[in-house]
Amino acid sequence: QVQLVESGGGLVQAGGSLRLSCAASGRTFSRYGMDWFRQAPGKEREFVATISKSGGSTYYINSVKGRFTISRDIANNTVNLQMNSLKPEDTAVYYCKANFDTLTVWGQGILVTVSS
Repeated sequence: QVQLVESGGGLVQAGGSLRLSCAASGRTFSRYGMDWFRQAPGKEREFVATISKSGGSTYYINSVKGRFTISRDIANNTVNLQMNSLKPEDTAVYYCKANFDTLTVWGQGILVTVSS
């Protein structure tokens, strides 16, 4: 059964950094596009970043451009989100999403809290 598991979240002071990782079982990431979403308290889930099948193309929402980097580690079948210069408004549960050919799979989410 396909599963995605996020790791690397936690509490960080404003201006600090965290690296989130998304690990998959049952599928290989390299053939599929991968996304990161987030859901802040009292807000709807929103798109954050995406990476193409090969890792050659990425896209970010304006609020995280220049601060967040999405990347693939094909050898370890993981997708990462490096988050730098974190702001309190980045506080949210972050979700990894796999865009498989006939199936979309979401991770359970991991909490990132940025203190002011």
